[in-house]
Amino acid sequence: MIELKTSAAPVNKLEAPVSRKHPRQLYMLFFAEMWERFSFYGMKALLLAYMVTQLKFDEPKGYAILGSYAALVYTMPMFGGMMADRFLGYRRSVLFGGILMSIGHLVLAIPEDWSFFYGMAFIICGNGFFKPNISSLVGTLYSNNDPRKDSAFSLFYMGINIGAALGGILCGYVGERINWHYGFGLAGIFMILGLIVFAIGKKSLLEKGLPPDEAYLKKPRFAFVTTEHIIYAATLLVIPVIVLLFHQYEVMDYLMFGLGLAAISYILFVAFQLERGAKFKLLAALVMIVSSTLFWAFYEQNAGSLNLFAMRNVDMHFFGFDLPALSVNNFLPPGWVILLSLVFAWLWPWLSKRGKEPSTPLKFALSFILMGVGFLVFYLACSISKSNGLIPLWAFVAGYFFVICGELCISPIGLSMVTKLAPAKIVALMMGIWFFASAIGEFMAGKIGSLMSVPENVVNDPVQSLPYYANILNKIGLGSIGIGVLLICLVPVIRRWMKDVK
Repeated sequence: MIELKTSAAPVNKLEAPVSRKHPRQLYMLFFAEMWERFSFYGMKALLLAYMVTQLKFDEPKGYAILGSYAALVYTMPMFGGMMADRFLGYRRSVLFGGILMSIGHLVLAIPEDWSFFYGMAFIICGNGFFKPNISSLVGTLYSNNDPRKDSAFSLFYMGINIGAALGGILCGYVGERINWHYGFGLAGIFMILGLIVFAIGKKSLLEKGLPPDEAYLKKPRFAFVTTEHIIYAATLLVIPVIVLLFHQYEVMDYLMFGLGLAAISYILFVAFQLERGAKFKLLAALVMIVSSTLFWAFYEQNAGSLNLFAMRNVDMHFFGFDLPALSVNNFLPPGWVILLSLVFAWLWPWLSKRGKEPSTPLKFALSFILMGVGFLVFYLACSISKSNGLIPLWAFVAGYFFVICGELCISPIGLSMVTKLAPAKIVALMMGIWFFASAIGEFMAGKIGSLMSVPENVVNDPVQSLPYYANILNKIGLGSIGIGVLLICLVPVIRRWMKDVK
């Protein structure tokens, strides 16, 4: 919610007509997030292929570590959001997270055995503070009923994907064709650029995102050590624990599903302490958050199994050019988002003016159906390519079109949904739990991807490797459509729960 100084503004200020223009602070956050996402997705584009081709991990182990990394990356925002809500505020959290992520990317660029897991551990901790709190800052720029809010998050999401597209192309190309560690280093340079953009522009946020109690945060607990120092030190102590988890990744099964149960229990506990209207809004958010885990379990094949699928079973020749598979696969999702975000940012307000905009729960249902269609396009392309084992590039591009239409019905809408439905005092925590749902989805994505593991003796034979992908792609497509139909049946109930939210 936008904070106003009551001494300088009339009581009915919030009831005044809302400008159609977005505040300039949105664009500062847009560019800071864009360069941070360049680094994050540029690095992620290389991970599985690097483990399988350079570190010589077998595919199930590679998928397990990728799933563990992605799960931890999206788990930490739950804790980073909590620290921001209670102690640091959004702005300090974003700066601290950005510093840790910069260190992590630069450590990954070091060609030593120890650097791989430690670099990822720094990025995991940094992302926990950066990711939920920069999104929460966007939410502070608008009141809950501001019609620009969904549009703002769609534009913000486009910034994320401009960075992801550039990172996928450049880091994918540099890593695959030149040097893997140069690719990791390039990601680090742009992370630092994103941090600089935020550090320079944060003053324009005025009172937004400051600590809830500056005096408490700065109060010494012993000697000169303050609460703020303790938070930073405790975060650094988590890094070796994360490295240990990478070496003992089987423990992640118990950790992720245990934390998932704890998160759901906590939301229910909070919900039943609230008055009726707020309680049902939070329960509506919970249903949509839980459903999103399955969406991400399917969707995140793009960073795992579809990376290897693109390298092995997609014809990457385009007008005489042999395109790098990692660049293409990691450019297509954000590339489609860049194009389609403009359409969706215009579409929702256009439909809203005519009273025909789908409700938030219906958008969630549509996201599954559209994504399912995309995976069925991949499967049908496999079915017609059995003779040579290489699906045409146009079919790969078309499948991603439907997948990304589905993504745009859930991801930016989900961010906006959390800021609308969550009680003001736990918005950042709920944003963290929204990303934690992605964490469980990412972890499940690794398990689904491992079902497409190709035996080492056929990895270089497209005809023999194709069936390992086709069967699971078909099941993902049909399963996703089935979940979408089920959610459509639940739409009336969820809408009643969130009836006070437009």
